[in-house]
Amino acid sequence: MGGVVTTQATPLDRLRDWLAQERLAAACITDPISIAYLTGFRADTAERLMALAVRGDSAALLVPALELDNAESRVREIEVVGWSDGQDPWPALARLLGSPSRLGVEKGHLTLAAAERLRSRLDGAELTDVGLELRRLRLIKAPPEQEALARAAEATDRVTVRLLEALAAGQSELEVASAIARLTEEEGALPSFPPLVQSGPNSALPHLMPSDRRLQSGDLVLLDFGAAVDGYKGDTTRMAVVGEPAARQVELHRLVLEAHDAAIAAARPGATTGAVDAAAREVIAAAGLGDRFIHRVGHGLGLQVHEDPSLDPGSNLELEEGMAFTVEPGVYIPGWGGLRIEDDLIVEAGGARVLTSAPRELFAVPAN
Repeated sequence: MGGVVTTQATPLDRLRDWLAQERLAAACITDPISIAYLTGFRADTAERLMALAVRGDSAALLVPALELDNAESRVREIEVVGWSDGQDPWPALARLLGSPSRLGVEKGHLTLAAAERLRSRLDGAELTDVGLELRRLRLIKAPPEQEALARAAEATDRVTVRLLEALAAGQSELEVASAIARLTEEEGALPSFPPLVQSGPNSALPHLMPSDRRLQSGDLVLLDFGAAVDGYKGDTTRMAVVGEPAARQVELHRLVLEAHDAAIAAARPGATTGAVDAAAREVIAAAGLGDRFIHRVGHGLGLQVHEDPSLDPGSNLELEEGMAFTVEPGVYIPGWGGLRIEDDLIVEAGGARVLTSAPRELFAVPAN
């Protein structure tokens, strides 16, 4: 007797189910990240309109003409429609959407000007937010997404090892950032985001962009970067010091690593995101430095380097298998420096799998 063949619902199928439950006849998806998630087609069309029109069992992707061949070669079972520079794309989009009285849109992405154009073409249709549902769908990574995140983490690790070996006193932060980008490309990946390289007192400013400051003896060097594979992002932070580490540097690095390990140990299905943050925060607070841990313990990873879940203090979202995020506690002392250690995780049964595995020790750079 033959078995029943089943296929896993696609993200587009799940969106359609939600639209039916909400009695929405159509949705207009305009965020390129959402379009990539739903169709597998990734493109940045800048100011040109790109939109996915979803209606019942059908869907059509409207793209600028310069992306038409690319989209047609990558998108399956979805109609692809192009529009040329000099044309008004909104009438074509309205035709693809039909005449819904209520339309799902991504209110967090759609500009007011675009919303007004859309409503004018649809006789004043009521716009209902679909963005929150798309974020919910993206929370749980399917096996292919998990595999892409693992490959991104592996590429990130390879860059980490090569980068630490290439660090030298006298290099500028900008030169190190350029080396990160070059090494990432040599590993067959793209940078997940512009690398952060912060030396000496600059390392106390968590998101300070690289400058022409040169690495000097005694400097802490904070290195925050990631490699992206198939659109999925890796993200890591490692610490180095130029010359022989000072006792205080070693002490605080050990403290941050202890907090990092405590957070990872707390990550499991059913635990809240706030509990993971608290596990790290309690370690740092016990050392009298709670006020110097000035950000959440981590953020979600996927097609974006910052997405849900957000591991904020006190947040009560329960972790589920398939959620992916960073753990990155830090301590920042103005005028002295800061330390952060960051790794990427996927929640699995009974705990979490750590994807990034490059050495977490405080790396000593020869001071010349």
